[in-house]
Amino acid sequence: MPDAAILLPLLPVLFLVLAAEFVNGWTDSPNAIATVVSTRVLSPGQAVIMAAVLNIVGALVTGTAVATTIGTGIVKPDVIGLPAVAAAMLTIVVWSGVAWFYGLPTSESHELIAGLTGAGLAIAGPSVLLWAGWQKVLIGLGFSSLLGFTLSILVMTGLNWALRRASLSVSRKVFSKLQILSAAFMAFTHGSNDGQKFMGVFTLTLVLGGVMTQFTVPLWVILVCGTIMGLGTAVGGWRIIRTMGFKLTKLEPINGFAAETSAGLSILLASFLGVPVSTTHTINISIMGVGATRRFSAVRWGVAGNIVTAWILTFPVCGVLGYIFAWLLKLIF
Repeated sequence: MPDAAILLPLLPVLFLVLAAEFVNGWTDSPNAIATVVSTRVLSPGQAVIMAAVLNIVGALVTGTAVATTIGTGIVKPDVIGLPAVAAAMLTIVVWSGVAWFYGLPTSESHELIAGLTGAGLAIAGPSVLLWAGWQKVLIGLGFSSLLGFTLSILVMTGLNWALRRASLSVSRKVFSKLQILSAAFMAFTHGSNDGQKFMGVFTLTLVLGGVMTQFTVPLWVILVCGTIMGLGTAVGGWRIIRTMGFKLTKLEPINGFAAETSAGLSILLASFLGVPVSTTHTINISIMGVGATRRFSAVRWGVAGNIVTAWILTFPVCGVLGYIFAWLLKLIF
């Protein structure tokens, strides 16, 4: 059992990690279930329960490659210390809270990476950055945009061709059932990638705090972080579900199936490669791709522009916030 001298600085940081995970449930986990709710295939309550359970399952059965990348591959863990982790978590809580208030889906992946980077720079300077991890971050941008968009167009085009003689009522009946599977797959892959990120930070905090001697994600950390994320989704996820599922483009069950399947495949591939990918970007881009196959004007590009603006601002804003918070914590402690 760790003594009080270890727990006193450690517990507040662990609390901040869980707070950031809770906020992640507000703004990121709803991405996995937005389309299945908007097409009325599942009720919000049913979708939240499914997302919470399958997020945990996804994190449990797909390894910890992404958690390891986040925990040990972005900044040098032996240099940054607990203040840098605390600063990154404060950054996520502040920026995600602002985005949630306006109903904008933001990428906690990019907030986390930018916040850790800014905090690391404030603590130790440019030498703290690890290029190998940042290469995976850049690859992740490709997965979340190019691959998600391309796959969604290919899948939607293929489905439209295969069902070109089917009536709309038949399509709705078939894909109302299939979309439950695609939404479950999306929630599973969300856990396999995004769910792992805060598990990685939680484990990193335990290592920096002296509770663990090596970076290995324990089972209890997976369960605790997954549960907290599910609670966040249940409490505040509706704002994001409304933006993505209802405002971005009009979705039928077949559209939701195509978007979720395309996004899920992109995310799952990234997870097995240990690439931290933005699930927010991936599913949003997939929804845009699906909408664009109907006609270009089917996507509400004004709403899409607001979402993209929030994405673009995330890296610089969170980098600066992480730097400022770490600088202040460094002065205090």
